[in-house]
Amino acid sequence: MPVEIPSMSIMLHRSWWVLLLRGAAAIIFGVLTWMQPAASAAALVLVFGAYVFVDGLLGIYTAIKSRHQSRHWWVVLLWGLTGVVVGVLTVVNPAITALVLTIYIGVWALMTGVLQIVAALRLRKEIEGEWLLVLGGLLSVLFGIFVLMQPGAGMMAMLWVLATYAVIFGVLMVILAFKIKKFTA
Repeated sequence: MPVEIPSMSIMLHRSWWVLLLRGAAAIIFGVLTWMQPAASAAALVLVFGAYVFVDGLLGIYTAIKSRHQSRHWWVVLLWGLTGVVVGVLTVVNPAITALVLTIYIGVWALMTGVLQIVAALRLRKEIEGEWLLVLGGLLSVLFGIFVLMQPGAGMMAMLWVLATYAVIFGVLMVILAFKIKKFTA
């Protein structure tokens, strides 16, 4: 008997709290960055490295846990491994990473945004409020393009943009988490 693979909306409903945690983490990251704008670039690099590393570990955990339920688990595994590798590289060489971090952030935001928009398009017939995921994805894409077009911009401007992005994205993910929690499969 073939195993029925749950729809994306059911998967999100079952783990709505993960979206909530991701949103809360983004809000906390953004607020702390606003409160300490003069913090050294090295501190930002290390905090970003830790964040990406932990996010990667969570992705690896999700992939391994889902490997028997989804034939595409390896995509999430690669996503998680990418986060772990970028996190380790960031901590190992923070001096070089300060400039390269701008590119890391831009690529990460761009790819995440595109994937969120794709997910929202797949969800549009299954749930209400998918526009929040589109808006979050669009915000990520625009932020990624801005960062990649201005890699030499000052770290202070990057801090303010990153903090604003994180708070807005976090709020959108928290709202989406509660909308998905209400969804009954």
